[in-house]
Amino acid sequence: MPRHPEFPHENGILYLNHAGVGPWPKRTRDAVVSFAEECTVRGASEYPRWVEVETRLRGRLARLMRASSPEDVVLVKNTSEGLSLIAHGLEWRAGDEVVINDQEFPSNRWVWESLNAAYGVTVRRVRLDDGPTPEDALIAAMSPRTRLLPVSSIQYGTGLRMDLPKLAEACRARGILLCVDAIQTLGAIPLDVDADFVVADGHKWMMGPEGLGGLYIRPDLRNDLRVWQIGWHMVEHLGEFDRAVWQPAASGRRFECGSPNLLGAHALDASLSLIEEVGADRVASLVLDNARYLFEGAARRGYRVITPTGEDRHGGIVTFSVPRCPAPALQKALAAAGVICAERCGGIRFSPHFYNDREELDEALDRVETLSKEAGRDP
Repeated sequence: MPRHPEFPHENGILYLNHAGVGPWPKRTRDAVVSFAEECTVRGASEYPRWVEVETRLRGRLARLMRASSPEDVVLVKNTSEGLSLIAHGLEWRAGDEVVINDQEFPSNRWVWESLNAAYGVTVRRVRLDDGPTPEDALIAAMSPRTRLLPVSSIQYGTGLRMDLPKLAEACRARGILLCVDAIQTLGAIPLDVDADFVVADGHKWMMGPEGLGGLYIRPDLRNDLRVWQIGWHMVEHLGEFDRAVWQPAASGRRFECGSPNLLGAHALDASLSLIEEVGADRVASLVLDNARYLFEGAARRGYRVITPTGEDRHGGIVTFSVPRCPAPALQKALAAAGVICAERCGGIRFSPHFYNDREELDEALDRVETLSKEAGRDP
């Protein structure tokens, strides 16, 4: 089976878990090896060049997040840190409301639920199935006291793609802040909304390392967030260590308190260079085509497709269940057979990227069929 030159996976491995932890391209490995060698033989003598890489990474993230400037991007350790900076940076009043939903990953539920005990914020949890559309269910739950709507661009389990423009319009009309967890979008599908906050770390569809991501904060909201982490890197006059008077940086760097993750910056910058080289629109076209191909293949085999298949209702995630075959056991068998995927929502979640081809997808579905038969659970 031919392989993409950037992804020489071990023979027999079918990697379909970019919604979990994505593999690195070769160039990312090479960037990390080069950085490690440089650190070994030259120490930090090239630090100014390292900062240039970090600056270039901010630009790449800004383009993905629809930010007007790289200065609007905060480099964070992960999505959870970015969400926490927002949740515990805003000034809350007792009785303020946040509307969450029942399909979110825990990181985008628990951080908001923590506001109740800390500030008296009411958290309203909505079932996305309780309205004519998922967006209608969320909008119906909004009240004059609703302050913020956090929502994932694509739900991690079902693969449901949210209509973010519709939610943004509803939020603007009511003076509600929109916070988008875009980790299942960035690197795969272009973001289709100008939100107040966007956050994602780089280890899924961006195919970078764990431990580094980006947070976009609308520029006029930066001063509305309390700065609650203090260190040398977040000051306006960076590097002027003898200054007696300091203030937080005017840019998003004000939320980056200490030494940056420059190893991670080299890695993620290299990964995103591949996305830009292929082209964001081309990547999206291939990701969506792979998803549609899996929808058809799973349905043809009699599997129940959990992910919405309608146009504009899915991204790269395809979750399906095999009748009379328990998903946990099937996922474990698939992993042993070299199909790297996840078990979600009572089914198997495949999440191929742009470089996965139809031959791989057919082989993965064939292995599902074989393993379910071997287990004596052939539908």
